[in-house]
This record gives sequence, structure tokens and C-alpha cells, in this order.
Amino acid sequence: MSADEAYRLVSRGTGLLWRGDFHNARQLLSAVSRRLQLPRRQAGSSPAEAFRLHRQEQSHRARTLALVLVPLDPGHVVPLGRAPDVRSACHDVYGPADTPCVVPLRELLGIIGAAQWRKKGIPIAALGARIHPHYGVFAPTRSEYVDLVAGCPLAPTSVAFDIGTGTGVLAAVLAQRGVERVVATDSSARAIRCARENIRRLGLTGRIEAVQTDLFPAGRAQLIVCNPPWLPAKPHTLLDQAIYDPGSRMLLDFLAGLAAHLQPGGEAWLVLSDLAERLGLRARTELLAAISQAGLGVVARSDARPSHPRATDPTDPLHAARAAEITSLWRLVVVGDGIDRT
Repeated sequence: MSADEAYRLVSRGTGLLWRGDFHNARQLLSAVSRRLQLPRRQAGSSPAEAFRLHRQEQSHRARTLALVLVPLDPGHVVPLGRAPDVRSACHDVYGPADTPCVVPLRELLGIIGAAQWRKKGIPIAALGARIHPHYGVFAPTRSEYVDLVAGCPLAPTSVAFDIGTGTGVLAAVLAQRGVERVVATDSSARAIRCARENIRRLGLTGRIEAVQTDLFPAGRAQLIVCNPPWLPAKPHTLLDQAIYDPGSRMLLDFLAGLAAHLQPGGEAWLVLSDLAERLGLRARTELLAAISQAGLGVVARSDARPSHPRATDPTDPLHAARAAEITSLWRLVVVGDGIDRT
């Protein structure tokens, strides 16, 4: 079968189960992918429209490429020539497997890549150590939000909460900065397992507790840190959930719950990019209104410019917004808590 014929079939919604050589399957997937190149942004389209089209094409691309399938025998064995040993990587993601199945080749390659990331880890300058992300957990490849938390003035703190901890990187930064006890939360069981593994690797088990819950744990803290998803849009994949927040639900719920979970005189650090504002998805006035409505005030803000490759890639359909993006750490307090911070 030619790549053109494969492309025509998957474009019509036909799944292709590959039975030949694994290396050739990868070549076919690459050839089909090249025929699905994303269109360039149309001249005159607004940032919001460019974002909508970009997401639409990304979704179409993912659905189409997911139709190139490979078999998995019991025990996560790929019964194809020159196939890699994926048993351990697949077990980490899927769990035990006693029956044969088929999986999208693109997904399997993602699992293989994630296993390498998990093994090697990502160097975090602020920690002087590596963080090991699991499949489906957002990897801290962007340093600016970590550096903002690492550099923000921090008073002696006995208890802090890290809301939406993911890999646990911010909880680890807080512990290394001297916070006596950090409670790291996430609604994802996968993220909590990842955070616990990183906490153990870093020797911080006695300082950080990872808890699966929606937003806040029980009790109050002197410091509450949150790096919520930055874009108010619908997620399509596991990783999307760390980037897209429908209706800014997590952001708004975090702000609304702060007053009930901050100790008197406590402070919240909200780490947020302004990319949503530059794409026309959320206005700065909406953010400020949500902060005010939650009974909070802003005492300071630190900003950082992007350092990731997309910010300097002129072929990216969202290049103008990404190049101008600023990530901020907002220091928030409860208004009228009677504490003099002068």
C-alpha cells in the first residue's frame, strides 16, 4: 500500500491494522503525517480565530493519525518484525494485559518516548536535580514558571499547599527553599503517583505529602501555590488537561477557595501566563474581577518572558501571541484580614 492510499483511507475514517515490519509502520505513519501538514494562518484572521482553527486542525490530525494501528499480544508484546520491547513502558500506562488488543501506533510511540523521559528525567536548575515525568503528566520543560516560584520572596513558612502539583516540581522547590511541610494535591491519580516517585527520588518524603483531591486539602496554610492550566478551552488528551481549562473553572475555583484555606496573614502565589489574553480568550479585566470577587488583593507581581522554542518559531500559527507572552506570579492576600504587611 502506498502512503497516498493509506492517507486516503484514514482520511475517510478507515482504520489500518499494520501486520508487517515495525520500522516500516513508523515510516508509513510519518508519511501520512506529512500529508496532514497544518495550514498556515490566514491573513487578517484574529488571534482567537487563529487559535480556534489551530485547535480544530490539531484535533483532526490526532483523530486521523490514531487510525494507524498495531497489535499488542498478551503481556504487551508487539508481534511485529524489529519491534522494540515495550512491555515495561506499556505496563506502566495500561497495567497488566492478559488479552490481545490493538493500539494506535502514534499512542504507542508516545508511550515509548515518555518511558525514556521518565528514565532520564528533566534537569531543573532551581532544584539542582532532575524531575521524572510519567506518561500523561505535564513535563516541566518550561523553566520560567519554576524560576518564578524559586525566586519569589519567601518568609519562614511552616505549611504550604501546592495545588495541581503534576510532577511535584513546585512542591519540591518550596521544600528545598525551607518550607517545613508541603501538601501537594492533584485530582489525577496518575499525577499523584508521579509526584510521589519524584518526592522519593529527591529525598523529600518526610517534607512533602502528595494527596489526590480536587483542589484544596483539609486545613489552612501560610502559603498556597497554584499553576493552573493557562488556556480556557476544552482538553482533548491527558496532557491537554494541564494546558486547557474549560471556562477557566480551575482558576476561578482556586481563587474562590483561597480565603477559606489561607491562614491569617497568609499569601497565595498564582502562576499564570497571559497567552489567553493575547489570543482573545480571556481579558485581563476578567482575571482582576475574579480576584476582587474572591475577596483578594494583589500585593505584588513578578514577570518572566518565554524561553521555549515556540516563542521564536515564526512558522507557528500562534507565533505572534507566543512571542509576546508573559508568565506572571501574582502574590495574593485576603483583603481585610487585619494583618499589617508594611
